[in-house]
Amino acid sequence: MIVPVILAGGSGSRLWPLSRSAYPKQLLALVGSRTLLQDTVLRTQAIPHMAPPILICNQEHRFLVAEQLKQIGMTNAVIILEPVGKNTAPAAAIAALYLKQKMVNPTLLILPADHIIKDVAPFVSAMHHAERNAQAGRLVTFGIVPSRPETGYGYIKSAIYANEEQGYKVLEFVEKPDYTTANAYLASGQYYWNSGMFMFQATVYLEELARYAPDIFHTCQEAVKGMMQDLDFLRLNQEIFAACPNNSIDYTVMEKTQNAVLVNLNAEWNDMGSWSALCEMMEADQDGNVMQGDVMAQQVRNSYLRAESRMLAVIGLDNHIVVETSDVVLVAHKDHCQNVKEMVNSLRQKQRPEIDLHFRVYRPWGYYEMIDKNACFQVKHITVKPGASLSLQQHHYRSEHWVVVRGIAEVTRGEEIFTIKANESTYIPQGVKHRLANPYGEDLEIIEVQSGSYLGEDDIVRFDDEYGRVASL
Repeated sequence: MIVPVILAGGSGSRLWPLSRSAYPKQLLALVGSRTLLQDTVLRTQAIPHMAPPILICNQEHRFLVAEQLKQIGMTNAVIILEPVGKNTAPAAAIAALYLKQKMVNPTLLILPADHIIKDVAPFVSAMHHAERNAQAGRLVTFGIVPSRPETGYGYIKSAIYANEEQGYKVLEFVEKPDYTTANAYLASGQYYWNSGMFMFQATVYLEELARYAPDIFHTCQEAVKGMMQDLDFLRLNQEIFAACPNNSIDYTVMEKTQNAVLVNLNAEWNDMGSWSALCEMMEADQDGNVMQGDVMAQQVRNSYLRAESRMLAVIGLDNHIVVETSDVVLVAHKDHCQNVKEMVNSLRQKQRPEIDLHFRVYRPWGYYEMIDKNACFQVKHITVKPGASLSLQQHHYRSEHWVVVRGIAEVTRGEEIFTIKANESTYIPQGVKHRLANPYGEDLEIIEVQSGSYLGEDDIVRFDDEYGRVASL
C-alpha cells in the first residue's frame, strides 16, 4: 500500500500578494473551486489501494488545513505540525519514521501541495510504474516531459533508454538554465523538468539519508520520539526539530545516491511557482488576456488581470501581471515575475505586515477583517462560525465595544453570561475576562471597536481555549 505524504508547509512568496505566509498559495483556490491542497489530496485518491494521506504543515496553518480536509470529506488524514519549515528532506524523514512505527516498510509518495495536474490519467499510470520501482528498492523521482524551453524549472538528466521495470537511470540534477541551455535540453530528449515528487520505501530512504546526511536523520529520529498529540494533530518536539539542517530531498539524497531512477510524467503539470505560471494554466480571451474579478481592460494584451475586492481598470498594457487585493496592488512585467520573491524579502526587511497577513485573517473560530485603524483605535468585522467560540481572555491595554450585526452572540463578561442579538451592543472594559461565542446555527457577525494605548494582537492573556492555543492566534 502507498501512503501519500503531502508537503504543505511552503509560503508561496512568488504569488504575493495573493499568497502570504499566514495564508499561502496551497490553501488558495487559484484554478477552479477547490484549493491546491484539496486537489492534491483528491488526486491521490484516484490511485487504487492508496492509504489515507499524511500532511506535514506549519503549525500556524493547522486549523486551516484541517478545515480544508473536512470540506472534501477527508476525515482520516494524519496532520503532523512543523514548528519551523526545514525543507523537504527532513519532512520526508519525519513521515517515514512515523509510518515505520505503524506499518512494515511502507511505500511513500511525496507530493508538494501546490501543484496542478490537469490530466489525472497519466499521473495514475506513472504511479503504477513508480510503485514497481519503489518496491524493488529504488528511489523514484518524477520527471515532467518538457513542452517548451522553460527557464523557471530545474531539470533532471536521464539515460536515453529506459527499462520498463527500472525506469530511466538518473544521471544529473541541474539548476534552472538560461534560455539557450533550456532549448538544448529540450532538443536532447534526455532532460525532464524536476517535479519535486518522489516515491520510495521508508526503509530505503532512511538508509540513504543516514548515509549521506546523518545529522538530519538523527535529528528527525529524536523529533519523532518527542512527538506529542495536540487535539487532532501530531506536534514535533520544537526544540529538537529547530536544530535540524534545512535541505531538500534532491540535494541531500537524490543527487548522491546510486539508486535513483526517473519515471516520466507527460501531463499538464504546473508547480504554480509564479504569476506567469498561473496565467499559463488559465484560458485566455481573444486578446491573450486572463481576467478574474471585476476587471475593465482597454488596449491590453497577453496579460493576467485579477481583482479581489474592487474594480480594476487597466489601459494600454502588454505582457503584464496586475493583481489587486484589498491592501496591495502588484504590477509586474511577465518577464520579471520571478522577482516577486525579492520584493517580498525587501518588504520583510522593512517589517511590513502585508507579507504575512491578508485583509481577512482566518482563525479556527472564523475570521476577522480590519475596517479602520490608527494609533489609539481600530475597528474589525468579526465572523464567528456556528458552534465556535473565542478563548476566555483578558487584555491589559485595550477595551472593546461589540455591536452585533447578524446572529446572536453569547457573551461572557466577568461573572456575567448573557446574549445580545442584531442591533444590540455591549462593552468589555480593559482588564476584564471575557469570551465571545456563537452556540447557534448561523454565522455570528459583530463590529468590534477597540480603543486603548496598545492594540497589538499579542495583548491577549488566555485562560481557556478549546483550540489549545497559548499565543495570540
